[in-house]
Amino acid sequence: MNPVVTQPGYGTSSAGMASDWQTGVFDCCSNIGICLCGTFFPLCLSCTIASDMNEFCLCGASVAMRTMYRTRYGIPGSICGDFMLLSCFPLCTLCQLKRDIEKRKEMNAF
Repeated sequence: MNPVVTQPGYGTSSAGMASDWQTGVFDCCSNIGICLCGTFFPLCLSCTIASDMNEFCLCGASVAMRTMYRTRYGIPGSICGDFMLLSCFPLCTLCQLKRDIEKRKEMNAF
């Protein structure tokens, strides 16, 4: 058994570089297709996000998924912040995550 000797730090990613979201929570106009999908088919978008991240379908719209994504890419924030965004603006937050995944795929950084 290997003990955990370091925890993920604020602003560090697996590549060791700090990052940020590629778009804001309310930047729906930056990708209308994702916005429409999130508005009318949020479960489908959630499953697509989970599939992108090799997770179980219904996990895409969870605090754990958003927190895991932030940690992976060194995006500043907190579990509390993730919870509040998903509670108050679930569709916008879901769309932001998918837009970010797509932009990182375009940059070959996903």
